[in-house]
Amino acid sequence: MDNTMQTDLKDVPMKRIFFLNRFFPPDQSATSRLVGDLATDLVARGHEVHVITSQQLYDQPRAQLPAHEFLSGVEIHRVATTRFGPGRAIDHLSFYASVRRALLATAQRGDIVVAMTDPPLISIVAMQAAARKGAHLVNWLQNIYPEVAVALGVPFLKGPILRALCALRDRSLKVASANVVLSLAMAGKVLARGTPPDHIYMIPNWSDDDAISPVAPRDNPLRQQWQLENKFVVGYSGNLGRAHDCDTILAAAERLHAMTNIVFVCIGSGHLMKELAERVRQRGLRNFLFLPYQDETMLKFSLGVADVHWLSLKPAVEGLIVPSKFYAIAAAGRPIIAICSKDGEIARRIRQHRCGEVVAPGDIEALVKAILRFAAESALVAAMGRKARDMLAAGFSRRQALQKWHNALQSIGQTR
Repeated sequence: MDNTMQTDLKDVPMKRIFFLNRFFPPDQSATSRLVGDLATDLVARGHEVHVITSQQLYDQPRAQLPAHEFLSGVEIHRVATTRFGPGRAIDHLSFYASVRRALLATAQRGDIVVAMTDPPLISIVAMQAAARKGAHLVNWLQNIYPEVAVALGVPFLKGPILRALCALRDRSLKVASANVVLSLAMAGKVLARGTPPDHIYMIPNWSDDDAISPVAPRDNPLRQQWQLENKFVVGYSGNLGRAHDCDTILAAAERLHAMTNIVFVCIGSGHLMKELAERVRQRGLRNFLFLPYQDETMLKFSLGVADVHWLSLKPAVEGLIVPSKFYAIAAAGRPIIAICSKDGEIARRIRQHRCGEVVAPGDIEALVKAILRFAAESALVAAMGRKARDMLAAGFSRRQALQKWHNALQSIGQTR
């Protein structure tokens, strides 16, 4: 199933590659960085790459980026959409319509169209346009929708509507030249929908582990700027959304409130980040610091501020989502506290590489115990941080992931 685990394919002329995603650099969100990394790497390898995206930024829906420009050799086509804000269905619908028009106007026979999953179900639009133009469809699954929405209790997704969406989505998986998944569990779910096994490629996400490297607390300018000297910092970095758990960390922080040497630093945004900040305010907790996304040039320092990072995933969405921040934390050489199912993908990797702790959602006692243990044992923190970084070199580095992608696209590009 991991079709990219082969010797590097000889480069042959490949048709153009189109990426579809709602956001693209200079946007700083996770999918933007992934698409940006892959697109610029393919350009460096001599391929012609286009991106069809919106004119917005993830946390600035009113932003108006240029409609057309080149960035590091990638040709960017930014289409018009409505601008009501994150999660609004009308914004998604307008993006679908604009992407369809752009693809029909620009794609040619033999081109490769890579559809990400932001917004959800963009693969259906891509499937229809690719079929009309004779292009190859590649689905890059950051999540499996609509199952994610169902697991999170989104209203109206049931009965005939749900069956119709699943049928269209399943068809887009079956007709695609490739479906790129992030884990074995996700591959199993895609396979169960009737997708041909030889059209499933497992390529994990990555971080820029060249730019992000371990930084000692004493060498980190942000520790002083944010008044975190002599503190033990429990960090979170990235989007905190509906698929995540914040109840457990909040309850643990409340119990640790009297320990003034322990600080919880949350960097990023998202629906639950705003909710967590409000709940912290309501409880009068003073051991939290909330900060916006930091500039990409400061990423290794913002990630390095924490002594240990936490991430979370609700058990209901295991196998449907894999938190990509896992790789950035590892690149920064920090231990990971994963609040998730103990049978999940991230939990297995942490146990296998001994680079952190796994806590079941709601197990406040276990989380408090883990934080106190890390705060008391600096040698343990350092050792687990090194193991997290070693894990990337063993099989999850940026270079390895990009090479797998290149191999997969080369294979697709050779078929006619």
